[in-house]
Amino acid sequence: MRTFADLDASLVECRACPRLVEWREGVAGTKAAFAGERYWSRPVPGFGAEDAALAVVGLAPSAHGANRTGRMFTGDPSGDFLFRVLYEVGLASQPVSAAIGDGLTLRGTRLVSPVRCAPPENRPTPAERDTCRHWLADELDLLRPTLRSIVVLGAFGWQALLPVLSAAGWPVPKPRPAFAHGARMQVGDLAVFGCYHVSPRNVQTGRVTQPMVVTAFTAAASAAGLI
Repeated sequence: MRTFADLDASLVECRACPRLVEWREGVAGTKAAFAGERYWSRPVPGFGAEDAALAVVGLAPSAHGANRTGRMFTGDPSGDFLFRVLYEVGLASQPVSAAIGDGLTLRGTRLVSPVRCAPPENRPTPAERDTCRHWLADELDLLRPTLRSIVVLGAFGWQALLPVLSAAGWPVPKPRPAFAHGARMQVGDLAVFGCYHVSPRNVQTGRVTQPMVVTAFTAAASAAGLI
């Protein structure tokens, strides 16, 4: 892909995974809070700076979040939590991400995910992850000239990302390091940080707190030269 516009134009037309296509389209409007609202119901492009020094790798769009709004990490509790952190660290122009066109911008940061369609129960299959992998690879290739650090939210993203980095020629250690909150891995000139996913369950159980995530993003932003 030569540009992000080329990448996004191809991505949003993808129908490679029948289960995900059926779910992302069929779930639209089934939640009472959003009844009658028009859903995006397509693969979700990355969001943020096209010359980002920091990338954030999540899991997949949520059924009534990015699958509804069309913007990564927007419209659900995980996104609400993440954008408060990004704003606190100085990487987002505002602490709330409501919808495309709300004026939000990211500074030196781009949000991506290994799976671009909302999966049932937020659980993509390994085959769906692998089928979707080339979109992540293409996006990181476009970011490569400026990319200096990555925050990976959760073990799924970690396991999806490392093969992509290895295939692109980044010197990923062997054996590949296991995911852990607070993990830092140096891959050539790229620093990769592990952070628990900011899912409602992790937040509600106290497994992850805002100070924990702020600490992880502060370290990543520093490694990227953004603070």
